[in-house]
Amino acid sequence: MLAAKIATRTARHRSWVRLASTATAPSSYKVVVIGGGAGGLAVSSTLSKQLGKNEVAVIEPSETHYQQPLFTFVGGGLKRFEETYRPTSDVIAPEAQWINQAAAQIDPDSNTVTLADGTKVAYEYLVVAAGIELDFAGIKGLESAIGKNGVASNYSPRYVQKTFEFLQGVKEGNALFTMPATPVKCAGAPQKIAYLADELFREKGIRDKVAVGYYTALGKIFAIEKYANAMNEVARSRDIGVNLFHDLVEVDGAAKKATFKVLGAGPQAGETVTVPYEFLHVTPPMKPFDFIKSSAISNAAGFVDIDKGTLQHTKYPNIYSIGDCSSLPTSKTAAAAAAQSSVLKYNLLNQIRGTNAPAAEYNGYTSCPLVTGKNKLVLAEFSGYTGAPHETFFFDQAKEHAFSYWVTADVLPAVYWSSMLKGTWHGPATIRKFANPTAKN
Repeated sequence: MLAAKIATRTARHRSWVRLASTATAPSSYKVVVIGGGAGGLAVSSTLSKQLGKNEVAVIEPSETHYQQPLFTFVGGGLKRFEETYRPTSDVIAPEAQWINQAAAQIDPDSNTVTLADGTKVAYEYLVVAAGIELDFAGIKGLESAIGKNGVASNYSPRYVQKTFEFLQGVKEGNALFTMPATPVKCAGAPQKIAYLADELFREKGIRDKVAVGYYTALGKIFAIEKYANAMNEVARSRDIGVNLFHDLVEVDGAAKKATFKVLGAGPQAGETVTVPYEFLHVTPPMKPFDFIKSSAISNAAGFVDIDKGTLQHTKYPNIYSIGDCSSLPTSKTAAAAAAQSSVLKYNLLNQIRGTNAPAAEYNGYTSCPLVTGKNKLVLAEFSGYTGAPHETFFFDQAKEHAFSYWVTADVLPAVYWSSMLKGTWHGPATIRKFANPTAKN
């Protein structure tokens, strides 16, 4: 069924691809990948090796590539910021062409991407891996307060080092940690830093003078029940207040006050609550990039509208998407992108080569390593489609474990640079066969 679906869309679109590839244009490629993040490089590295030099272009404006999963460790004082980044030129495959600009428009009917300078790039096949946009302007007063006034965020390389700096300066008062109502990347990160801050305050002997509060716009501390139960217990045991249905709407940096709107259907719904703070870690709202939202490739929410199994676009068969910018109904993580990349590359290469093979299908796998302290971590692995845990190791990963911390803090960062960005890491399915043989892959 999946193979037939891809084949039907491919046949319908072949004439469009031929016209686009022969049209006069400043540049034209077999495959254009928008985005040089984890997902985009995992795809482009493999495709460029398979298809040959300069057949694949990567549109990426940033000259620096960040391993974003490490930002929590930097904010908690456990890693150096210098460990998180490398020049983009060093991580893009030499066989691929790097276009060092931002995408401004996608025209799927003419098979072109317009760049920020107005140049048009033609493609036969398009992979959209643009990520998701941080919307600091979506919270009143945040842009003028962040980076000072005790306000920081691990989500931005610009502010992540401020987190540990400001935490070290806390002596008493409220330390607040927020989670917005919008979809976000790495949905566990907003609470991870709360646990690391709690540990830091205890080490300094001031925990009895600092109230730690986690404020989330959502109705649960974590989406998957097994891990939600674990995290509620961690928070309870450390006296971390968990405030559900509280969405940060305003920051008054000068007065050091945070205002939350109460969501949900409770008696306080619609009201606002203002809380003074000494330290405030903000997870900003996030949104699709305008060039995707304004294109015919997006769904009503602004994400690239793709089949959740094949990762192929629901209307344009020569377009695929991966990661945070896609409509896939699973958590937006690097682990998810790794698993998705395998499916996308298999299906796209078969389409390019005209191979009538059964389509690969993504099962919603994702992972969220929840750091709870130095050498402690809850390793959440699950399918975002079913909500079922999908654990790699034989032990109960909902329990805090030093081994899980070591895997996340030391092993996976090395795998990221040496394998994922080179297109050879597709997740732990192979390891799971040996480390947890009773689990389904």
